[in-house]
Amino acid sequence: MNRWELIRAFLTGPLIEVAVPKPGNVSRRRDFEDLSIYNFLVAYPALAGIYHEAIKRAESIRSGLLRPNEAGIGELIRRGVEASKRVQDANPNFGVIVLSIPLLMGLSMTRKILEGGEKAKLLIEESTVGDTMELYRAIRIANPKGLPSGVKYDVYSEKAFEELFRDRINLSRIAEISRERELIFREWIEGYRLTYGTFERLAERIPCPLEETIVGVFIELLAENLDTLILRKAGRDEAELVREKARDVVGGRMSLEEFDAFMREKGDLRNPGSLADVMAVSLSLLFLAGVRVEMRNGRAWLVTSQR
Repeated sequence: MNRWELIRAFLTGPLIEVAVPKPGNVSRRRDFEDLSIYNFLVAYPALAGIYHEAIKRAESIRSGLLRPNEAGIGELIRRGVEASKRVQDANPNFGVIVLSIPLLMGLSMTRKILEGGEKAKLLIEESTVGDTMELYRAIRIANPKGLPSGVKYDVYSEKAFEELFRDRINLSRIAEISRERELIFREWIEGYRLTYGTFERLAERIPCPLEETIVGVFIELLAENLDTLILRKAGRDEAELVREKARDVVGGRMSLEEFDAFMREKGDLRNPGSLADVMAVSLSLLFLAGVRVEMRNGRAWLVTSQR
């Protein structure tokens, strides 16, 4: 895989993810009051330069020109968020940026798709307190919904940077502290376990109808996992209720249309953003593996590339 194959895959995956009409999410058919598909469409191309630089740095680590603790993951995340904010006014992709940059670097170091998550985990473990400070700056710029206040190392506290520096909190440590309330950080420290598992679920269904397959796998994710964005915004009871309803869909006790109506009846409160981020990056891996889109009888299908 070369640099541009990586970049193309990691821009294509999230764009496909957001276009597909999934329950509770923005899609080509649905917007929220403060977030539309157009925010996503302009925000992702703005990341191309940042992704290219991330890959170049990873190649330098691979060749020994840089050490793993010089990867600058936090800075790259912050600059990615800034690049997205320059072209639109919402927060369409913070979670995808946070997932994608370490994984892109990991993949660049190994050149083997299935080893990318472990290499990314190594970079997270070797990160510095400076990376965490840059991550905090990125969070403040993106301003994601539902962040708790009054917790240890509160991102909005005036003393946050002083506390991070004093305790030498790198990205791995802040991810461990935050793993129960943020799925993205759990993926960091688990080597992208759920992301790769979702990639494999998708891959084993190919050839398959694009939208139906992505929606079906997404429902399975919702039935098996608590979405941490819902957990933060709406509380555990709502997050567990969403999981229960998704299980009803999987079990044939609730229709997809009924589930979508349930997910939207409180605006974006039940928007499963964390699992959507995982799906987006899983799709990036799928396109990196050579999957292509093909029209069959008026419908888009995912098929194996014949190159």
